[in-house]
Amino acid sequence: MEQNITEQNMPEQEKAKTLAPVFGAERPKRFAGGMRGRGRRGFGPDSNKKSEYEQSVLDIARVARVTKGGKRFSFRATVVIGNGKSKVGVGIAQGRDVAQSIQKAFNDAKKHLITVEITQDGTIAHQVEAKYASVKVLLKPARGGVKAGGAVRMVAKLAGITSLTGKLLRRTNNKLNIARATLEALKKIKTRINTNHPGK
Repeated sequence: MEQNITEQNMPEQEKAKTLAPVFGAERPKRFAGGMRGRGRRGFGPDSNKKSEYEQSVLDIARVARVTKGGKRFSFRATVVIGNGKSKVGVGIAQGRDVAQSIQKAFNDAKKHLITVEITQDGTIAHQVEAKYASVKVLLKPARGGVKAGGAVRMVAKLAGITSLTGKLLRRTNNKLNIARATLEALKKIKTRINTNHPGK
């Protein structure tokens, strides 16, 4: 008498062996691993495409929002991006996890890109200083590398500046404000050059 075998009461290994001739080699993998073998999907057809901008994470902080149901935790990322050819920007965003917050901050930085005037020597044309919130930064032309710390160095290198001296005239622990003060200083260089040379 032929025995009737069903998928529900059959062990996993026996199920794979029995159903392999019917469904092919891929059927046992689905039974053994379920949906786990599919992995995470990207953000679209261009998810594997390399971006023209390099990015550097300036700061990641865990933040909380108090609601009726309790505290909701998320992550806030501050990212600096640049193409190494005079374009640089700073973005900030929140997400449910670190990867999502970095991706959203990257997209925010792309919306706030500026173009920096860089000399042939890879430095800035003149000394400039700027203030943003409680931060005051001073930038000077130099030779022999970027002599600055933290956020100032990161912004300068991603912009493509190879030689620079940077100094904080008013210090703070807020890296975002330091980066934005540096951007404000770099904007002044562009404005001053365009003023001296209206034909450009």
